Amino acid sequence: MITHEQIPTVLDHPVYDAEGNKIGDAKHVFLDDATGQPEWVSVQTGLFGTSESFVPIHDASVVEDHLEVPYPKSTVKDAPNVDVEADGHLSEDEEHRLYEHYGIDWDAAWQRANQPGEGGRAHAGTAAGTRVPSDADTDAAGTAGMSGTARPDVGQDNAMTRSEERMHVGTERREVGRARLRKYVVTEEVQQTVPVRREEVRVEREPITDENRDAALSGPDISEAEHEVTLHEERPVTVTETVPVERVRMTTDERTDEETVRGQVRKEQIDTEGVDEDRRDR
Repeated sequence: MITHEQIPTVLDHPVYDAEGNKIGDAKHVFLDDATGQPEWVSVQTGLFGTSESFVPIHDASVVEDHLEVPYPKSTVKDAPNVDVEADGHLSEDEEHRLYEHYGIDWDAAWQRANQPGEGGRAHAGTAAGTRVPSDADTDAAGTAGMSGTARPDVGQDNAMTRSEERMHVGTERREVGRARLRKYVVTEEVQQTVPVRREEVRVEREPITDENRDAALSGPDISEAEHEVTLHEERPVTVTETVPVERVRMTTDERTDEETVRGQVRKEQIDTEGVDEDRRDR
């Protein structure tokens, strides 16, 4: 159990479980109405500290600059949500729910809280706790009540602190889909026109002249003869080759859009009773 002197060291400092996992930051310490000793600590958990869980600190200890509690982080985060009454107290029903969640014997805790104190007099009240203000709840003079019976939000100068919630908006990165490159083979028809040549027979006749007379009379006068000519032609021939044509890769580009986030925040209002309206701001 921590002492009254250690409360300022605990508030707004990290809270760890026995395995060294950070659970969150301590927000408030609640005193036992019967013993006046620290009984509960509220820990801000979740994204930006949006959740608040209650943890028993009867067996907790201050280690260097943080509080260490003997409960796993998952147990603390799954603790039931409880409401603090307007006077800063935990109701008996709410505390009973917390005791059951952490496996603490309610009857044993009640008897321990109501053991006779100094002089043999039993402490008055139940085990329900009263909130001890954090640094953010202190009044203008920098003082804050530490008593288990005083109202936690009224300072020694009779000033009341008005608080309100502020919404903090952040972003989280999540997977929305996947893209991949896949290569496959397709066959397509291509067409190309190429010139092809072929030989054809053409018969040429020339008269007998002085120039060719000797060649014309070189053979027998009358005879039979044959002459053969081989004809040629060209045909298209296709040959394929594989050549690299481009490199393809995937990259990602970030685009920033704007989205409007709406939420609900609570704030306290202070009304006066028995005060002359004309003299209120004088």
